[in-house]
Amino acid sequence: MSTPITQLEHARNGSITPAMEAVAARENLASELIREEVAAGRMVIPANTVHLAGRLEPMCIGMAAKCKVNANIGNSAVTSDQEGELEKLHTAVHYGADTVMDLSTGKEIDAIRRQIIEASPVPIGTVPIYQMLEELGGEIEQMRPQHFLDMVEHQARQGVDYMTVHCGVKFEHLHLTTDRVTGIVSRGGSLIAKWMMAHRQENPLYESFDDLCDIMRQYDVTWSLGDGLRPGALADASDKAQFAELDVLGELTRRGQARGTQVMVEGPGHIPMHEVQMNVERQIEICDGAPFYVLGPLVTDFAPGYDHITSCIGAALAGWAGAAMLCYVTPKEHLGLPEREDVKQGLIAYKIAAHAADIARQRPGAQDRDDALSRARFAFDWEEQFRLALDPETARAYHDETLPQDSFKSAHFCSMCGPKYCSMKITEDIRAMASQGDLVTLGEPAPSADVSDSLRG
Repeated sequence: MSTPITQLEHARNGSITPAMEAVAARENLASELIREEVAAGRMVIPANTVHLAGRLEPMCIGMAAKCKVNANIGNSAVTSDQEGELEKLHTAVHYGADTVMDLSTGKEIDAIRRQIIEASPVPIGTVPIYQMLEELGGEIEQMRPQHFLDMVEHQARQGVDYMTVHCGVKFEHLHLTTDRVTGIVSRGGSLIAKWMMAHRQENPLYESFDDLCDIMRQYDVTWSLGDGLRPGALADASDKAQFAELDVLGELTRRGQARGTQVMVEGPGHIPMHEVQMNVERQIEICDGAPFYVLGPLVTDFAPGYDHITSCIGAALAGWAGAAMLCYVTPKEHLGLPEREDVKQGLIAYKIAAHAADIARQRPGAQDRDDALSRARFAFDWEEQFRLALDPETARAYHDETLPQDSFKSAHFCSMCGPKYCSMKITEDIRAMASQGDLVTLGEPAPSADVSDSLRG
């Protein structure tokens, strides 16, 4: 038996690694439970050995743990730079991103990624085909399998913790997309489809899967098996193309784990609400419980500019149904490259969705912060409300727009109701009356003076 390298191999060998212990402490779970979940393939710890030796703080993705959120950043051929991407990284981490994907497609990709990895305490993911395409001058037809293998190894040496690779799109699937409204919306999936059509050959990434596993195992890079045929419109949701690829991803999950690599699986992007649970449960069954990482899903297509909202609705449902990580969507989705404020808005929406999913799944302690904030709200403890808020700066700013003076930080009302119409202040008054014996049981007559007393002089 070869010497264990990956977290999966150590777990299956019965060993609890320092990364597993760190994850257990972070999740408030037993170390042995973490080991068992990793060994079963139901949990991954994305921790490239290079990044783990640097600033990385180990985390996990799996249904035994809290629902996680990923934030996408990265420059493009049109806009952005190194400084801008580092600002996005810091914004994402500040607002609670559990992982960050560098989806850079323009120039200086290596320099940007190097700085991101060096600065990031959270796992960094990539889609290697983007940088490979840049080096080929944008001509995907020129790709040879070795080009891709070399790029995966290059990024693994840099310290990338997980990679999205579209191995599951097969030549036989392409005809299933011809009647779709939006065709193939995955960039990686469309590039591989174009290569297959140009060469009339099978997906080279599928055929090189074992070689890719060997590279990823060497650095303990986690697979994020890409859904190249995910639906990009409600009209295309849950179709034959999507599920044909999912069956292949189930096969690749088992093959990847058999070769010692950690595996999670990406999921659909546009799904109506009533189909979200079915999609999640189907993935869990087909992929033997491997962590499901969903891109949204958007539950309606008609709100450009607000897709952080249309998607976090689906994300909350997916997390409740069993998705282990949610990939955020920003207000710029379908419209442009997200900037710092877009990253913040996307993160806030998705942290709400993930937290709501944890509460719905009744995770121990998930509701504690909510209850504490509710108690502070009823007590008119404004400072404690701000402290417990997901976004304290915004909560404080909204309050102070109309009542900025320090004296109003102890006031028993806000500017919406004022001092006379605040329901919680009125409730306080009712309770004060009850403590004085003035509250009677519903249906009983209020206490009154004796009749004979009323007849006296």
